[in-house]
Amino acid sequence: MTDPQPSGVPPGEPSVASPREPVPYVPAYGTASLADLPGSLLASLGLPTGNTLALEPAPRVCLFLVDGLGAELLAAHPGAALFLSAHLRGTLTAGFPSSTPTSLATLGTGAPPGEHGMVGIQMAVPGEGRLFNCLRWTAPGLSIDPDVWQPAPTVYERMAAAGIEPVYVAPACFDGTGLTRAVYRGMRYRAAESPGERVEAVRQALRETEFVTVYYGEVDRTGHFSGWGGGEWLEQLAVADRMAERIAETLPPGAVLYVTADHGMINATDKVDVDHRPDLREGVLMLSGEPRARHVHTSPGAASAVLETWREALRGRAWVVTREEAVAAGWFGRRVRREWLGRVGDVVAVPYGECVIVASAGEPVESSMIGYHGSLTPAEQNVPLVEIRR
Repeated sequence: MTDPQPSGVPPGEPSVASPREPVPYVPAYGTASLADLPGSLLASLGLPTGNTLALEPAPRVCLFLVDGLGAELLAAHPGAALFLSAHLRGTLTAGFPSSTPTSLATLGTGAPPGEHGMVGIQMAVPGEGRLFNCLRWTAPGLSIDPDVWQPAPTVYERMAAAGIEPVYVAPACFDGTGLTRAVYRGMRYRAAESPGERVEAVRQALRETEFVTVYYGEVDRTGHFSGWGGGEWLEQLAVADRMAERIAETLPPGAVLYVTADHGMINATDKVDVDHRPDLREGVLMLSGEPRARHVHTSPGAASAVLETWREALRGRAWVVTREEAVAAGWFGRRVRREWLGRVGDVVAVPYGECVIVASAGEPVESSMIGYHGSLTPAEQNVPLVEIRR
């Protein structure tokens, strides 16, 4: 597998970067992205589907998802993760936005965000004028059906139809949540809390079925609140590394362990707070997305003025484009389904460098973080693909 290149935009499409800006690192959909991993995993298990990543056959597969473990982050601290670093197969791109709900849906469906519709942590509910937080699965005054919000069939449902009973190992607090129901349909949930309990749950599950996914979220959580690269973060990286090594030691003969992540991370030093910028609120109905990937939903007739204001205010700090430009540039994949277009902002603002766009009044916790992700930079897009065969 070759590392994805910062392709910018597909051939023949308009550029969304000015000569003074860095080029957006567009996900390598169709060649080396998280959307290409599920189909390749199915193919390795013998199911009739494309094997874009050319994974070799295996009787049993474990996928270890380490939330927030970007490839550049791992490369910067190989000494804290010797096992993972020694078995690196290559890198994949996460998708846009490079955030957990989007990547979980991509891994769950094998489709880019433009197909499954999970285009942000917070999304506008078309026709309702309200925001839906798909991480918490909350929308004031509304009930959101996971099967309706994310209706695409999952790869786990395909496995079940083929006689494979996939198992998902994660903390009990995620069992039955809206997000889990939306992206893990077809999985049998096995709750396990500590790293050791999760390793043991994987060991048992791999003796019962052919496919197991295990999730570890502390690398991401620590990075958000302490910053990536610090002492606490390195401790969690070491925990994930040891988990991978212990899982590999318990693999049945012929089985394979793959380790990847949903996104990377940057430490922010430049915060633009729209709640203290009246100019950035003028003509704006709602602000969705997240601090490194903002969807700006505008008042009728205000899109052009908002675009101009945001571009000027964020010049040299963010790519600010129209919905049509973001879609044409392939940020969400080859296309965005018509029914999902209303979830994408009239204006899309994507910071680069160390900038984030926060909203301290409505998002006090998110606005106070250190580590962020979501953008189209290599640090956030590139995730490792580690492979260990027994």
